[in-house]
Amino acid sequence: MFADTLLIVVISICTALFAEGVTYILVYRTEKYKKLKCSIEKQTKKLDKKKETVTDISRQPGHKKKIEKEEERLKSEKRDLSYVKMQSMFVIGFIFTSLMGMFNSIFDGRVVGKLPFTPISFIQGISHRNLSGEDYTDCSFIFLYILCTMSIRQNIQKMLGFAPSRAVSKVGGIFTPPASFKQS
Repeated sequence: MFADTLLIVVISICTALFAEGVTYILVYRTEKYKKLKCSIEKQTKKLDKKKETVTDISRQPGHKKKIEKEEERLKSEKRDLSYVKMQSMFVIGFIFTSLMGMFNSIFDGRVVGKLPFTPISFIQGISHRNLSGEDYTDCSFIFLYILCTMSIRQNIQKMLGFAPSRAVSKVGGIFTPPASFKQS
């Protein structure tokens, strides 16, 4: 069981490196990506400076409109950047699906790990997939592989410098709630 767990972690590292290599070839080295990333960085810094200089936006309606206009431009460029990245995600998704099927058939019905807890019911379908028995602390390949790949890929992106900067992440994206919903 320990050897299988270690093998899955190694497989996860290799597939994450492979995915980042494909993403580098299809996205990160293109001029369009570099230009959009640079533009987003500049606009984020510019927007932060404008927000810092204006203390009371409600008294200065002109500044509020300028800030809103800058935020809209930034959202538009982030949307363009997401579109550029999405094209490679289809290729990576297809490759991962193929690899997942192959590895799933290799580890089919084998317990690869033991969970220190009993997962909640809707996660049990993934964590106990294709395993016989009623011990829900047994872990299947698919569950461990997904967890490892998610965590390892994020760290590889940070190490290679492909993760978004903190300034860009702070501004938010598509799923960021409006300022009126944020708590101070």
